[in-house]
Amino acid sequence: MFKHPVRRTVLALAIAGLSMGVLAQKAPKSQAAAKPQAAPWPTKPVRIMVGFPGGSTPDLVARTIAEPLSKALGQPVIVENRPGASGNIAADIVAKSTDNHTIGVMINGNMTIAKLLNPATPFDPLKDFAPISLIGTAPLLLTVPANAPGKNAQEFFLAARNAGNKWSYGTPGVGTVGHLGMELLKTKTNIDPVHVPYPGNPQVINAMIGGQIQLSLLPPGLAAAHIRAGKLKAIGVTSIGRSPLVPEFPSLDEGGIRGFQLEIWTAAAGPASMPKPIVAKLSALISEIARMPEVRQKLFQQGWQVAGTSSEGLANRIKTDTAVLGGVIAMRGIKAE
Repeated sequence: MFKHPVRRTVLALAIAGLSMGVLAQKAPKSQAAAKPQAAPWPTKPVRIMVGFPGGSTPDLVARTIAEPLSKALGQPVIVENRPGASGNIAADIVAKSTDNHTIGVMINGNMTIAKLLNPATPFDPLKDFAPISLIGTAPLLLTVPANAPGKNAQEFFLAARNAGNKWSYGTPGVGTVGHLGMELLKTKTNIDPVHVPYPGNPQVINAMIGGQIQLSLLPPGLAAAHIRAGKLKAIGVTSIGRSPLVPEFPSLDEGGIRGFQLEIWTAAAGPASMPKPIVAKLSALISEIARMPEVRQKLFQQGWQVAGTSSEGLANRIKTDTAVLGGVIAMRGIKAE
């Protein structure tokens, strides 16, 4: 039929082009089917670094979420304590981790103001962490000796103003939230007690019971038992309203220190290098675990109001607290010792 060689060549090319066009239309479908799947995670045990000793509040939080997180991930979740430098040793391990299987349960200071207090801190909280979830929050409780003057907050602060720098307040160290919170309270109330740092809050409580210091901002879970036993007295919590952790105690806002709000918190974070899908998976799991009724109850007993936020929620909290506490550091010229 097609005897002319040129015509036969043209026809052959046309048929070949049509065939390639059909194959090209089918190619995306076959390529999509062959697209590689995301690598499974986790592939080995997950470590939770804690910068405080066993039995400390961050340690208890980490161990509370570790078991349900292990069940959800199908891998062991191991809590590893590396105490020291107000939690910054463990925080630095997390910041520099590259195995994608290491996270930390940390407190405010590690994730906000560590480098503002000490420029030599080997990590930058705002750059070196991937926020995962804000687990729990708690106000502090302004606590004084049982025989402290005044029947209410206003009378107490009047006595404190009159005392000037003859009074002192205790904290578990320079740059802790208790320290920065008290310096902020001094600017709000015109009181001027002198700072006395102690190794920890138990020593602060003993010093206050013994009359060596006159006031302190303490975690409600630590102070409440001594207050109920009549050894100490509560002036007010640092939340705007009453805290469900200690609903019998008024807030400082109720006592006339309007707008005064300060919280301690604990949160989970990974290194900034951790892939976003892993961060998202951990964020969803940990926030869900924190809100489970049995876990919520355990955290409440440890002195925490459960937050269980997204990674974005924690990131926003970090920025807000860094600005507020960083302002106190700058205004009062506070530096870590």
